[in-house]
Amino acid sequence: MDSDPGSQRGYQLAFGTYQDALRMVGVASEPRTAATPVSGARIQLFAAMVHDGNRSYWDAEFARHTWGGLLAPPALLMGWLIPPPWKPDEQPAGGPPMASIALRVPLPGTTFINAANDVEFFRPIVEGDLLTVVEELLSVSSEKQTRLGVGHFVQTQETFRRQDGAVVAVSRNTLFRFTPGAPS
Repeated sequence: MDSDPGSQRGYQLAFGTYQDALRMVGVASEPRTAATPVSGARIQLFAAMVHDGNRSYWDAEFARHTWGGLLAPPALLMGWLIPPPWKPDEQPAGGPPMASIALRVPLPGTTFINAANDVEFFRPIVEGDLLTVVEELLSVSSEKQTRLGVGHFVQTQETFRRQDGAVVAVSRNTLFRFTPGAPS
């Protein structure tokens, strides 16, 4: 285990101007495929942690008959594709993993919060599915003053597909990128 804090890698925010950010609107990421297929063990661990007894998560025969396999809980959608911030087989010189497109938007602001999320599901996601996502920057607001500080709302869209190319879900997310401080 590496104990040197200087060698710890994580996600970095991109910094720039509002005009820099506007130039990114409409940009889409390369497709990113999950490292592993949807896992029944993770489905059941999640259901156990939130005490959800839905038969579609626990009863393999019922789920196979109803959905084609154990059903992935909707709240796990983004979790299947979040790249880990560190892997033991990557060298520090390799740089941090590819961050979400929202973090790559060049803006002022030292932090962000999730302001809104809306997800539409088109098909069930089941054990064994291998998901791929493409992210797109939809919009960046002009500067806004909030109780949290001054910043910009950044809206992205993620389109999730399974291994056969079928779209299973579309997620629209709005982040508020800002610098904390008292409103003026």
